[in-house]
Amino acid sequence: MTSLATTGERLIERLPEVRGRLSAGASLAKVTWFGVGGPAEVLFKPADADDLAHFIKHKPADVAVTVIGVGSNLLVRDGGVPGVVVRLGRGFADILVNKADVIAGAGALDGNVALAAMEASVSGLEFLSGVPGTIGGALRMNAGAYGAEMKDIVVGAVALDSEGNRHELSAEDLGFSYRKSTVPTDWIFVEAHLRGFAGQVEDIRARMNDIKLAREDSQPLRTSTGGSTFKNPEGHKAWQLIDAAGCRGLRIGGAQVSEKHCNFLINDGTATADDIEALGEEVRARVKATSGIDLIWEIRRIGIRGEEGGEGA
Repeated sequence: MTSLATTGERLIERLPEVRGRLSAGASLAKVTWFGVGGPAEVLFKPADADDLAHFIKHKPADVAVTVIGVGSNLLVRDGGVPGVVVRLGRGFADILVNKADVIAGAGALDGNVALAAMEASVSGLEFLSGVPGTIGGALRMNAGAYGAEMKDIVVGAVALDSEGNRHELSAEDLGFSYRKSTVPTDWIFVEAHLRGFAGQVEDIRARMNDIKLAREDSQPLRTSTGGSTFKNPEGHKAWQLIDAAGCRGLRIGGAQVSEKHCNFLINDGTATADDIEALGEEVRARVKATSGIDLIWEIRRIGIRGEEGGEGA
């Protein structure tokens, strides 16, 4: 079977000219926190939102598009990702603060947005310093931590639909609920309008430091992990259910349930994506057997399994 790297060269020939960069067979393991997974058939790093809109409008209709940020809450399967993987980078990382309003590109790191707000004496965004990833991903899943979530600070957002048309969305349009937005999954967020309130830099810095210490104390931050693995079922904490099912420290191949926080899966350096996904499914099965509760993946899983991906994929 032909590898995605080989088919990627042919796919690029069918794609529109762009100002950004198109790469065939680019490694995705290098850009995910787990450090595993196959390549993108084609990786596209658009120069800016206009470049991305142009690409979407003019690409062949049969070409699938998958969007990623910094790969913090992402598992790329070993067979890689067919079609075009869009990675929002530098052209989507601008942050502008005006009084209590923050305009952030979808590629801006959540932590950098929290820092920019702090430097402008804007409070209410401190929790973002404890959310790994980018603003685009935070919008998609109504990310939250430490008593706050995106729905508390989002005024609106800008997204491109599947035809490349630009949409200005209100907070209501985003349809936020627990770890979810109702915006169509094939729309691509390019910008967020956030709002905090006036605060004191010293107080904001102290709150962010408390969050930093809490994360270091409770999470395996210095390992290859994908962050929180499963959503908290209503009325329950996922980690408690996992612990009660006897899964703390459980291993499959090079993947392990963290001893420090058992809603985190870690790669010991030898895991494949299949190891990690299989471990997650084993955890789900054991929790179901002991509690009757179905855990829902919070980590986004994309691509095809290794045996389906072809040689070199």
